[in-house]
Amino acid sequence: MKKTLIISFSVLIFLFVVLCVHIYVVMKPKPASDKTIAMARIDFKQQIDQQDANKISAWLYAQKDVQHVLCNQKAGIAVFSFYPSKISADKIASDLSSALHYKAVRYKPDEKEMAKSCPAMGSSFAYKIYSIMKNAF
Repeated sequence: MKKTLIISFSVLIFLFVVLCVHIYVVMKPKPASDKTIAMARIDFKQQIDQQDANKISAWLYAQKDVQHVLCNQKAGIAVFSFYPSKISADKIASDLSSALHYKAVRYKPDEKEMAKSCPAMGSSFAYKIYSIMKNAF
């Protein structure tokens, strides 16, 4: 009986260690590849109408590494997806501002907003274990 308990406990500890290593490897941040797509937002510090929104969308779509664009004139924002390994969102925002003469600023969320952005991050069991292991090592 004692031998069975020791073996069972050892197997349980071993499986827990394997699970922790697996979670650490899977959750580890990876550098952006050529296939990685990111999203960014540009805020306009002036009122824009539908004609301006169409002009902004057309300009963003004309950029080589921009994949998709949504421009909301009521909110005064443009959201676009792009390839971060090829171009930065800051460059796109500054180029848009200088080319079209809008007061455009790239929106960058703070840490608190980033924590809320993905429902799985920060609250999932796997992420909590990853955070504990990341801080331990």
